[in-house]
Amino acid sequence: MSALDVSHIRNIGIISHIDAGKTTVTERILFYSGETHKMGEVHDGQAVMDWMPQEQERGITITASATSCRWGDNRLNLIDTPGHIDFTIEVERSVRVLDGAVAIFSAVEGVQPQSELVWRQADRYRVPRVCLINKMDRMGAEHGHVLAHMAQRLGARAALLQLPLGTEAAFSGVIDLIGEELLTFSEQDLGRTVLRAPVPAEYREALQQARLELTEVAADFDDQVMADFLEGRKVAAADLHRALRKGTLTCQIFPVLLGSALRNKGVQPVLDAVCLYLPSPLDLPAMVGRRPGSGEAERFTCDPDQPLRALAFKVMAEEGRRLTYLRIYSGRVKTGAALLNASRGGNERVRHLFRMHAHRREEVAEALAGDIVAVTGCQSTLTGDTLCDPAHPLLLEGVSVPEPVVSLAVEAKGVEDRAHLLGTLEFFQWEDPTFRVHEDKETGQTILTGMGELHLEIVIDRLRREYGVQVKTGRPRVVYRETLRREVTRREFFQALADKRPEPAELLLRLTPLPRGAGVRTVLPDPAPPVTAELLAAVQQSLLDACSGGSLTGYALTDLEVRVLEVPVEPGAPAPSELALRGAAQRGVVLAAREGAPMLLEPIMKLELEAPTEHLGKVLGGLQQKRGRVEGLDRRGELELVKATVPLAEMFGYMTELRSASKGRGSYTMEFQGFEEAPAEVQQRFGLA
Repeated sequence: MSALDVSHIRNIGIISHIDAGKTTVTERILFYSGETHKMGEVHDGQAVMDWMPQEQERGITITASATSCRWGDNRLNLIDTPGHIDFTIEVERSVRVLDGAVAIFSAVEGVQPQSELVWRQADRYRVPRVCLINKMDRMGAEHGHVLAHMAQRLGARAALLQLPLGTEAAFSGVIDLIGEELLTFSEQDLGRTVLRAPVPAEYREALQQARLELTEVAADFDDQVMADFLEGRKVAAADLHRALRKGTLTCQIFPVLLGSALRNKGVQPVLDAVCLYLPSPLDLPAMVGRRPGSGEAERFTCDPDQPLRALAFKVMAEEGRRLTYLRIYSGRVKTGAALLNASRGGNERVRHLFRMHAHRREEVAEALAGDIVAVTGCQSTLTGDTLCDPAHPLLLEGVSVPEPVVSLAVEAKGVEDRAHLLGTLEFFQWEDPTFRVHEDKETGQTILTGMGELHLEIVIDRLRREYGVQVKTGRPRVVYRETLRREVTRREFFQALADKRPEPAELLLRLTPLPRGAGVRTVLPDPAPPVTAELLAAVQQSLLDACSGGSLTGYALTDLEVRVLEVPVEPGAPAPSELALRGAAQRGVVLAAREGAPMLLEPIMKLELEAPTEHLGKVLGGLQQKRGRVEGLDRRGELELVKATVPLAEMFGYMTELRSASKGRGSYTMEFQGFEEAPAEVQQRFGLA
């Protein structure tokens, strides 16, 4: 593949709030590009990208699906991501490897909570975006309202490229501001044919005004456009495209288009905008990796002739075998290639190489820099690992994994189920970094931990359907955290036995509470002979392990600095052993934390709720009983929009309660906000009052 070919690749994702139309748009993209010959509909359970039975039954996307298609001279590697907060890791790891994204907003609801979350994820990785305001045919659709939301809630500068032809049910096409033409979409062939015509006279004035505003936005990124704008000359379409591309690539502006994917209107212009404004792999700034061991930074570009650097961003278990999705940043991968997992230090071998089309595979012999592919044969690689040329090891930035907040006890129903349960749960842990499994030491129960009730419900359903393992489940439980009320200093002695010979070690530790949301921070002294950097690294890992086990309740410690003040060694004595130092670190953290007046923190959720005005009082009363704090009210048509924070412990089964209070017309979404001190009765229940 030449550099010219790489310039025609677009690695893009579809991101949005749940039910904004991501999968519907993706189905149209595949149909109009010729990749599929029939459009599947989410509400019929026939969408190509929603291939899991659980997705088809619920009408939601659960797992990010990758596919590939062509649009003009460009090849699009496309990832359709979930919109539900419980599956946010699917968005996180997809955004990590994307070059650009299409953000979809509902023309009725505007910027919704999950829209804000995925937008922030894209901001974190500086992913350029084009936007589609979807559902323009719905009652209450108002694109101006959405543009205002983008500015207020996202801080995003929108560049509107189109005006709607007709409103709500009368929406029938769009007016292209740059080309100054009317685009409609033939209903005879499901919108495949784009009909171009002059703009009707009654829209000419609005067109000229909107084009002038677009030119003003573009002028900030191109001197020629600025000169034409200031002198009152009409700016050529090619100049506008060039300027808008510059602004989009730097994430300073976001082109916005209009459409109704379900009615087959407005999808092709989105594809054109993807190819015009979003980056190819060659447009990206140089990547930075770190050499294992030394940590020295090394910069590299997207070049097939450089050593291989690839990131494993997703792992799927299929009948006990791993399918690993790779984003290749430099070099090339061939079937049979030997690779180094720089994150874990092991070797891997590629057995088969695939280009994915949802769950259907197309085997290829080779893939080059800039591409997204899947491989089999990588037996120990997990999400966020770097695969590279064994002769040129390099570590890439991994994937940020949110902490799970809900747990569930499970028990196998029969003897055969018991034999397969733990092995099967390990497959799910390969796939999902936010899914954890551990055994409760007191009860012996197997505890599953995930991002929410739906997340764990899907796991239980997949256990039954895909692997035939039947389980009984308990009530979902909240995952709390421990922290300290006061600073503690402790000197810890520990004596390990090795070959029946005592090996003593001593550490002086200081545990200091930190502000909420700070996490765990470890601080080590500089290595001083005979204590080496390797021994200190082992101490650091043991400190982190001890924090993850907690002090009294078994819940992990957080918002804490653990500082090693001294590692005393007698003059002339050998260095303490790694085993003894690890023991001193773990024991020291646990006992010191018990002296620091530990307290329990509970997860707090940010809630956004919609309910009819006439039922608002009852809904707000219910929230107050759940220790909810209302932070804002907003009117949206006939509905009231309530913004609140509420403890997760109070939210199990809340949908049933809300539907009862609002006569079935209320709905809500929530996302994790942070941890706060649990009330006295909860502290007492865990013996911490």
